[in-house]
Amino acid sequence: MDELYIVTGGYGHLGNTVIKELVRRGKLVRALVLPTDKSSSLDGVAVEIVKGNVCDVLSLEPLFITRKPRRLIVIHTAGIVTIATKFQQIVYDVNVTGTKNIIAQCLKHRVDKLVHVSSVHAIPEVADRGAIKEITQFNKDNVFGLYAKTKAEATQAVFDSVKDGLDAVVVNPSGIIGPYDYGHGHITQLIMDYLDGRLTSGVDGGYNFIDVRDVANGILSAAQKGRAGECYILSGGFHTVRELLGRLHEVSGKRKIKSFLPIWFVKLTAPLAEIYYKFLRQPPLFTKYSLYTLASNSNFLNKKAVNELGFTTRDFEDTLKDTVKWLRENNRVKMK
Repeated sequence: MDELYIVTGGYGHLGNTVIKELVRRGKLVRALVLPTDKSSSLDGVAVEIVKGNVCDVLSLEPLFITRKPRRLIVIHTAGIVTIATKFQQIVYDVNVTGTKNIIAQCLKHRVDKLVHVSSVHAIPEVADRGAIKEITQFNKDNVFGLYAKTKAEATQAVFDSVKDGLDAVVVNPSGIIGPYDYGHGHITQLIMDYLDGRLTSGVDGGYNFIDVRDVANGILSAAQKGRAGECYILSGGFHTVRELLGRLHEVSGKRKIKSFLPIWFVKLTAPLAEIYYKFLRQPPLFTKYSLYTLASNSNFLNKKAVNELGFTTRDFEDTLKDTVKWLRENNRVKMK
């Protein structure tokens, strides 16, 4: 029987990367995109576009209807990644209610597989930089921040659906970085600000970063090999902000950032920074939550994904080179 891959959040950074890889592999793909989204991320890609909203369950019906029987594999990438400090209803509606709507449709239409994209943020932090591994129960009260809490609640809903007969698997990526971000993801925005000369200082701390293309490959492996009711951490390596900006200097030739501020100092100015970036209509680079993240334990182990899914990661410098090249080729940054 033919397979149809259904990808939510099709225009997003991860969504469009997953779709392009599926098409490259010769797969039949259908993408859910917001009716108001004018992104060009899938222009020229052989994919069927369905306009709808995960928050509107009725708009999801056409996504699952096929003219002839097909194996349906749903990859749920739609979600709002936020480092905002205050509660935002839309984040909850999309990340939690939207996921529950997708689950309901998967059960109704008896899809063959659901791969839910969660986050490492949904997994509780381990003290003393201990190794962070996959868990079997997700509780929003065990994690910090709006984004983490919504991801934890949504992930537990996916796990609960397995009891109802849904073949569902979860992947938990770390900080996604890489080319093909047609929006303003936080790390992409940081790179753009650096390349355009707007970033004059860095901040202490670091995080675990993973190339978006490696995450896409991990998701497709999970669709084929992932076990129902299991989650898989898709992590890369830990890199400080200082290292990130230093390597960007090497691959781009732009001015080297020499000033790095301690996190305690940046925390004092974070509220003003959020107001400033709101005025620019750009996501803030540093907020209370993002600074918490940069100082948190990000010792995420991907051993399970490596052993069961054949998960692999590429060199961090290759990721940065490809990102800078893509941003320049797509006129996202100044060329000088």
